[in-house]
Amino acid sequence: MEVKNEKKVLELSFLGVIMLIAVVVGATYAYFTAQGGGTGNINVNAGTATTDNLSFQTGSAISLTANQEDFGSGMGNKSGETFARATLTANNSTNNATRNYYVYLDITSNDFEYTTVDNQAELLLKVTAPDGSEVTTLGNLERKTSGGETGFDITESTGLITIADNYEIIASPSTTQEWQIEVIFVNLDRDQNANTGKSFTANLIIQEEAIVTNLGNFAEYVANLYTTDGVNDLYLHDGTGTYGTLEAGDNSYRYTGANPNNYVCFGSDEETCPADNLYRIIGVFNGQVKLIKSDYAGEGVLGTAQHGSTTPNSTYYKGSLSSIPYYYWSGSSSKQSNVWSSSTLNTSVLNGTYLTTLGSEWSDLIAETTWQVGGGTYDNLEYSNAQTAYNYEVGTNRANTTYTAKIGLMYVSDYYYGASPTYWSYPGYTSSSHPNTDGNYGAEYDYRAAINDNWMQMGANEWTISRYSVYSGYAFLVSSTGYVYGIRVDDYYAVRPSFYLESSVVLSSGNGTQQNPFRIVV
Repeated sequence: MEVKNEKKVLELSFLGVIMLIAVVVGATYAYFTAQGGGTGNINVNAGTATTDNLSFQTGSAISLTANQEDFGSGMGNKSGETFARATLTANNSTNNATRNYYVYLDITSNDFEYTTVDNQAELLLKVTAPDGSEVTTLGNLERKTSGGETGFDITESTGLITIADNYEIIASPSTTQEWQIEVIFVNLDRDQNANTGKSFTANLIIQEEAIVTNLGNFAEYVANLYTTDGVNDLYLHDGTGTYGTLEAGDNSYRYTGANPNNYVCFGSDEETCPADNLYRIIGVFNGQVKLIKSDYAGEGVLGTAQHGSTTPNSTYYKGSLSSIPYYYWSGSSSKQSNVWSSSTLNTSVLNGTYLTTLGSEWSDLIAETTWQVGGGTYDNLEYSNAQTAYNYEVGTNRANTTYTAKIGLMYVSDYYYGASPTYWSYPGYTSSSHPNTDGNYGAEYDYRAAINDNWMQMGANEWTISRYSVYSGYAFLVSSTGYVYGIRVDDYYAVRPSFYLESSVVLSSGNGTQQNPFRIVV
């Protein structure tokens, strides 16, 4: 009898230990990953009743292989499906919870290729959001219709594709969101034998943390977004395309139009890019990405050398500043030379205070650049079209006056080529004494007409780097209403620093939108 009692005591002690362990584990955060079966991976945020609980689940991997019989006429398409699910349960104290998560399609292998001369899609990705709607925009993927199906063309895609970026889930007290993913191999009812035996494999990943990956050389990545003129708002200026006679002819890739996805977060690694660290890509030139600050610069990055400020006109201004700082082009009212090397805006502010404020970690990514600062005349830059301005600023007719430094300002021709191609033939400014080539003048015949079709137009008077080459005291300005004109350098207007990144800079993430700007490896 005593032996039995001792056994019971031991059993009860063992149960007590197990219960104690259970209590301890229940009060901690656990992360689990599982593969196989009906679930690809599961993330469990396990907590007590006073903490929120967010868990994730995915379906099996998608695997497609193209066999000879799949290409038969009338055989139809072949597809694979999976899902990613997020469940959030609020704690019993507030009964309300909000979290965010990410969903990625990780294409681990894909050796499919295009088999038609017009690159008809052979693998299509379809994504259904938690609300049941089909996703129609997904990063830089092109949406196509092929074989009776419409989806994102991933025929030759590999690596990570962001499905949901920092997606919000709200529980009161519990909710589940599910993403449906389908990959379709399209039977085109034509010769697709080049894809016989080819295979595709992909997994879904869903988690709270963003995945940071290197997407390769930044300049090459941007250039590869170009396929034909206008796709992704990019134009190749090789002098032979649709707008060949109006192009710069320098083989650059330039962003054009009202609001392209060309945002870059520079100078900050915060999860949400601060407004003061948003830049935009002017284009890719000789293997280097050229940036310009998205909004006007202020004391925070340029220091206190400003002369004054202005309250922006809400009719034109596109930024977020309540007051726009203004600076002398020459650097001060007493230094009225329009020689860029003599401008303290250049030497002390842009290539002094501004670079120092960025810090060496970021400024080391900026290339030393030979800026063409000879400028041009009113006829060459103000009353001319984009190509003429380009030729006289930096092209074959340039004065070849240079200044080497990291930071500059935009060229007049940068501004002209930021507008939709329709306006590349327009002059920067017209008047009764300087009409356009058809003899017309006024706002509808010069760059004032492009004000809503030029992402570089920010809505305040802004300096360019180009001087008036005839008189020593003038430089060119982009006005708040869109036209270009020359004005005294001891006057004061807004500034947006511009620079080229080193050709070795690597892209880490982002799709170029203002909400998800491109990020680079620091």
